[in-house]
Amino acid sequence: MYRIFHFLILIISVGIVRGQSPQTLLLTMEEAMAKARTGSVDAEVALNRLRSAYWGYRSYKAELLPEVDFRATIPSYRKQYSSYMNSEGSYSFVRNNYLQMNGELSLTQNIWLTGGSVALTTSLDFYRQLGGGSYNRFMSIPVAVTLTQPIFGVNHIKWDRRIEPVRYEEAKAEFLSATEDVAASALRLYFSLLMARENHSIATQNVNQAEKLYEVAKEKREMGRISRNDLLQMELNLLDARSSLTDCESSLKSSMFQLRTFLGFDTGIDIVPEIPLSVPDVKIGYEEALDRALANNSFAKTMLRNQLEADYEVAKAKGAQREINLFAQIGYTGTDRDIAGSYSNLKDNQVVEIGVSIPILDWGRRKGKVKVAESNRRLVESQVRQENQNFSQNLFILIERYGNQQQQLERAKRADEIASQRYATNVETYLVGKISTLDLNDSRVKKDEARREYVNELYLFWNYYYQIRSLTLWDYERNCSIDADFEAIFKN
Repeated sequence: MYRIFHFLILIISVGIVRGQSPQTLLLTMEEAMAKARTGSVDAEVALNRLRSAYWGYRSYKAELLPEVDFRATIPSYRKQYSSYMNSEGSYSFVRNNYLQMNGELSLTQNIWLTGGSVALTTSLDFYRQLGGGSYNRFMSIPVAVTLTQPIFGVNHIKWDRRIEPVRYEEAKAEFLSATEDVAASALRLYFSLLMARENHSIATQNVNQAEKLYEVAKEKREMGRISRNDLLQMELNLLDARSSLTDCESSLKSSMFQLRTFLGFDTGIDIVPEIPLSVPDVKIGYEEALDRALANNSFAKTMLRNQLEADYEVAKAKGAQREINLFAQIGYTGTDRDIAGSYSNLKDNQVVEIGVSIPILDWGRRKGKVKVAESNRRLVESQVRQENQNFSQNLFILIERYGNQQQQLERAKRADEIASQRYATNVETYLVGKISTLDLNDSRVKKDEARREYVNELYLFWNYYYQIRSLTLWDYERNCSIDADFEAIFKN
């Protein structure tokens, strides 16, 4: 709801600004991130990945439900010679001409507890001999119950019940993190454009100031109040300022194009970013953030899935050492020259098969596969511990940087104010001839550096903040988890 609200604000603001100037769009940081979450190509990629995971999960859930199948052959016609073995063992070829049709309706249910399946079927077969002495035959199986059960083998359905829900929760968490990452990318491009505009503004001011100072320097030179060297230095400052302005114009166009393309705006739109006037006063503790990250982030779910899949591979390798499959069917059957008769005088129809596959000599191949799977599982366990350690360490460093960044931002803001005031004072002092050109240039450079440093520190603050949001999937300003209406997403 919060994102939708901001996106509506963005649309309204676009309409207002376009009414004033069709080529200009005033855009705040929040509006840029809201647009990125819904309209960027990266957001669409994340959404398609989530949908793919959703349908994979739906397919898994469907395997746990009864399945109804209808299979039929309508018809099968044969007119050919077929081999026939005589009573003394010799073969001859006989001419045959017949029409055959059959149909079967089955209801199958997988048994997750044992890994087998049970099916309830009914079928009807029709056979018609053609040519001289033609006749019809029907064979019916009104009902039959079939059990298929692997013994000692791995229970794939049981393992899927453990792995697939984790995989789906992992995909949902990845989508939420990807959405936050998209916002972070928009933040980076937004501040890149903001910095480019600040540089362009600084360069424009410097050119205007350099032109004024150069005109003043020429007048002073005519009056003999400054040396020729100072006049040449002011001319050189003007040339440098104009060159810097040209570079800044090129950088501004490049940053504008990147953000405009990322957000999906038309090429004719001139985006004007606004500096965020305030930052959230949020204190984030490491222990609390780690608990939320392990509960919400896809990282913990990925580690759990990797561990389960490694255990599954070991179970498959052990189950493949010997295979015993049970097939049992019980039902009734009847046959006659008409359909009604084929359902009368029914007789038992029972089939029991037990298939066995036990290696006698395989030179340790199956045992080797078990050892490989167990080694891979130990490797995964080590990697999980290492990844947990790295994740916790990176989160700790990120939170420490975020905590320090609040102080850095306050210092940079104050330094920007002081440098700007100092330069304005020095310009007035230079005009009355109380400071040198070098002192004036130094104050101008300090002023420009302080402004750029403030914008950069502001970006670092927001960058750290949204990185923590992405890892913990927690909105610290509203003190609630970051979530999405997945049912609404899948309906679209």
